[in-house]
Amino acid sequence: MMSDKKVRIGCASAFYGDSQLSARQLVDKGDIEYLVFDYLAEVTMAILSRAKMKNENYGYAVDFVTVAMRDVLADCAKKGIKVIANAGGVNVPSCISALQQLCEELNISLKIAGVYGDNLAPMTTQLDHQAMSEAQSGEVLPEKLASINAYLGARPIADALDAGADVIVTGRVVDSAVMLAPLMHEFGWQHNEYDKLSQGSLVGHVLECGAQCTGGNFTDWHLVPDFSDMSYPIAEVSEDGSFVVSIPPATGGMVTVATVAEQIVYEIGDPANYLLPDVFCDWSNVALEQVAKDQVRVSNAKGRAPGNDYKVCATYVDGYRLIGSFYIAGLRVADKARVGLDAWVRRTEKAIKQKGLPGYRRVSIEIVGAEDTYGPHGEANKTREAMGKFGLHHDSREALNFASAELAYLATSGAPGMTAFGAGRAKPQPLMRVHSTLISKGDVPVTVQLGSETIIERCYETQQQSESASAGVIMLSAEQVTAATPQQDWVEVSLETLAYARSGDKGDNANIGVIARKPEYLPILKQQLTEQALADYFAHTIKGEVTRFEIPGFDALNFLLTQALGGGGTASIQVDAQGKTLGQMLLSMRVQVPRELL
Repeated sequence: MMSDKKVRIGCASAFYGDSQLSARQLVDKGDIEYLVFDYLAEVTMAILSRAKMKNENYGYAVDFVTVAMRDVLADCAKKGIKVIANAGGVNVPSCISALQQLCEELNISLKIAGVYGDNLAPMTTQLDHQAMSEAQSGEVLPEKLASINAYLGARPIADALDAGADVIVTGRVVDSAVMLAPLMHEFGWQHNEYDKLSQGSLVGHVLECGAQCTGGNFTDWHLVPDFSDMSYPIAEVSEDGSFVVSIPPATGGMVTVATVAEQIVYEIGDPANYLLPDVFCDWSNVALEQVAKDQVRVSNAKGRAPGNDYKVCATYVDGYRLIGSFYIAGLRVADKARVGLDAWVRRTEKAIKQKGLPGYRRVSIEIVGAEDTYGPHGEANKTREAMGKFGLHHDSREALNFASAELAYLATSGAPGMTAFGAGRAKPQPLMRVHSTLISKGDVPVTVQLGSETIIERCYETQQQSESASAGVIMLSAEQVTAATPQQDWVEVSLETLAYARSGDKGDNANIGVIARKPEYLPILKQQLTEQALADYFAHTIKGEVTRFEIPGFDALNFLLTQALGGGGTASIQVDAQGKTLGQMLLSMRVQVPRELL
C-alpha cells in the first residue's frame, strides 16, 4: 500500500555560472527537503581538469562553496535541508575540504560526503583506445586527452544518504542522478523497480535545467510574468514516482503543461529509449496534467533494466579557434560586412602561408542581423545594422593571434560604418572536441567518502541483464495520419501557431522537440513535419540525417539532427554552437491547417 509521504526537491542550478540568487529563493520560500545543483557539462570537465593541472587544490566548482553554500548552508543546517551537487568536478576531495572549512567558519556541524571515481584520467594508459571508439564517428580514442569521465548513476549517492550524509558532492554523474538518489533513499526504491526509477529520473530531467521548466526559454516567453524574479523549480514526489512541478510562492516564473513538456523534450533522442546508468527510460507516454495554477502533475514514465556500461565523455584539444564580432551600419550593410571579412580572411591567410604555416582549417562568416543563420529562410535583406561575426580554426595559436591583430585594418581600410572594437581583440582559445564512448561498469570502481573516511569503494554493476532496447523511428500507421490534402478551406500559418518548440545539443547533434498546442493539431504536424521536411528546411546547416520520434503522451514529436552544429560546443566556430536557436527557427516554418481548427 502506497504511503502519503511526499519528498520536496528544489533545483538551484542548471549550469556552472547560473544565478547566485536561486538557492536563497528555494531555501527561504520553497519548503524543500533537498536542495540540488547541476553544474557539469562536457566542456566544464575539461576546464576543471586544466584548473587542477595548474593548482592541485582546484578542479571543482569553486562558486558552489564560496557563493551558494556560503549564502545558505547555515540555513540548510537549521531547516534540515540536505544538499546534493555534482560540484566536485575532477577534485571531489578538495571540494569536501573547502566545505569543511566553511562549516568551521559558520560554526556548524554537518556530515559531508563525496562520490567519485568517474575521472578516468589516472587510468588512461590502461584503457583500450581502439575498443573505446567514438560512438558516432568510430574514431579511435585519442592518446592525449584534456579530460575523460564516466557518467556515474544515482546508487552511490543514495548510499551516501543512507550513511547519514547531510551534504553530498559528486564528480561526473548523469544530471538526473542528483534528484533520483534522494528518492531512492527516502522511498527505499530497489534497483529493479524500473518504472519508479524512470519516474525519478524524469524528476531529474525536468528539474536539472533549473528555470527551463518554469518559463525560462519558453516559446510563449511573453506570457511569463516576471523574468527579474525568475522562479526555480520544485518537485513534490510521491512514493510511486509521480510528481508535481511547482514554484516558490510570489516569484516570477510559471508552470504549465507546455513549460514542462518543453523541458521533457530538451536534449533527448528517442524518448522511448533514454538510457541512464540506473534505468533505461521510456517517456513516450508520459502524462501531464495541470492540477492547479503553477502546478503540473507528471506520471506514467516506464522503465526497464539498464545496460552494463557507463557512457564516457572524453575531451581533447584539436588546434585553436578565434571567434569575434564587430558592429557595422549603413545601406547594404550585410554586403559591406561580408566583403570586409572575406578580404580579411584572404589577406591574413596569404600572410600566414608566407610564414610557412598552412591555411585555415575552417572559416565561418555569419552576418548577425541579416539572418545568415536562417540560410534560405532569411528575411532581413533591408537591415541597416548588423554584427559581422567571424570564426577561424587553425592548428597554430600564433596564426590566429596574427589574424586577430590584423582585423583592425578594416576600420580605416574597408567599407564605412564599422565600429565597436572597444572590447579589445579576440583571443584564440583551444578548440575542444568531445569523444563519446562506453566503458564496462565493472571497470570503474566508485568511491563514497564520508568526512575523511572512505565508506564504500566498489563497482556499481548492473544487477540484472538489460532487455534489448528498441531503436529507430516509431512508425506511424495510416490511421494515425488523418490530415487530408490541403484544399480551399485550409490556410497557411507559421508553425508557432500550432506548436511549441525547444531545441538543444548533444555534441555535434541537435534535437528539436515540437509539442502540439492542441491535440487536434498533432495529425497535421505528423503529416507535414516529416524527416525529409526538416532535412530540407535545415539543409544549409546540417550534414547528417534527421530522425523523427513520437511522444504521444503529450502530443509531441522529437527530431534528432546529426552533424548539425559544426562540431558542437567548443569545437564549433558557428554563432549557434549548441542548437539553442533551431527550435525558434523551425517555428517560422509555414504549414497548412484547416481554417475551422483555428
